[in-house]
Amino acid sequence: MRVVIAGGGTGGHTSAGLAVAAALLARGSVDVHWIGSRSGIEARRVPEAGVPFHPIPVGKLRRYWDWQNVPDLALRAPAGVARAWRVLRRLRPALLFATGGFVALPAALAARARAVPIVVHEQTTVPGLANRVAGRFAQRIALTFPLASDEFPPERVTLTGNPLRPELRGGSRESACHRFGLSPALPIVYVTGGAQGSHRINRTVGAALPQLLERCQLIHQCGDNAETGDHRWLEDRRRALPDPLRARYALVPYVGQELRDVYAGAELVVGRSGAGTVNECAHLGRPAIYIPLPRTSGDEQTANARLMEAAGGGVLFPQVGLSAEALAATIERLLSDPAGLKTMGERARSLAVPDAADRIVKLIFEVARA
Repeated sequence: MRVVIAGGGTGGHTSAGLAVAAALLARGSVDVHWIGSRSGIEARRVPEAGVPFHPIPVGKLRRYWDWQNVPDLALRAPAGVARAWRVLRRLRPALLFATGGFVALPAALAARARAVPIVVHEQTTVPGLANRVAGRFAQRIALTFPLASDEFPPERVTLTGNPLRPELRGGSRESACHRFGLSPALPIVYVTGGAQGSHRINRTVGAALPQLLERCQLIHQCGDNAETGDHRWLEDRRRALPDPLRARYALVPYVGQELRDVYAGAELVVGRSGAGTVNECAHLGRPAIYIPLPRTSGDEQTANARLMEAAGGGVLFPQVGLSAEALAATIERLLSDPAGLKTMGERARSLAVPDAADRIVKLIFEVARA
């Protein structure tokens, strides 16, 4: 059976698809391909996973006025649908699995035109615009969390959870310390703004470095955005630190295969509350400080963080109150209570569905066979 996965643009959409791809390939009788954008995170991570990748032009769906809406909707979006239609005509898949985001919608529209069955996966507590459109004609919609609204017909909804990429399991704190030159005697905090980094988080953490490094060690995934220059600025801050503190700060633009060791070694995670980060912390039982990105579609990141905080699995820290002093004080307060951090991690884990990938694969097979 051949399955085409469509999605990307963000780590959340890509990670979910890669987890499902791994579960499908483990069956041994499934051929998996991927449709994604040319410049998104999926363009790097999917080929790294050994899955054939088919790039298409994409246009982002924006709910606000931006001059870029004109070429995106008038040129790139139709070109993406046409390109996806040609890919599907050549591959003739039994099913399209759409992981959400503006990258997945052209492929879903092309699949509908070619009468290819569609399964949509929604990773967040607030359905995105692309999934809301694709969900209207998808055979089934797989949900990570129960939805409070009636965005999708109840008879086509299945609660599956959000899968974790298998390569993130089995990490080692010892390996993380060795890889980043850190001491096993001090707590480790993992700071991430997502695959692209976060300018606000980067600058706040950079300003708080002297105070933070007196108490803990940092692994900081900052991205490599040339426009913000955060990586260079943080590197300058690192070099200015005195010797005892400089060795406690590991700065990297991107964390790759060593991410499982980073999670295993971190007593605390600080980052955005996108679907990818929240799901990884839940599955791996990592306590976290969540700083939602403002103005996301439906304010989904705030909804994600509220869900984790309500379960006792994380702390919601609104960006409006973000400062070096406030963030450092919150980190120090949490690290001073190791038993509380352990409990927070266990409560975060309670929100994960361990067999989510298998549930989604089962759903895919049901729809494909039907």
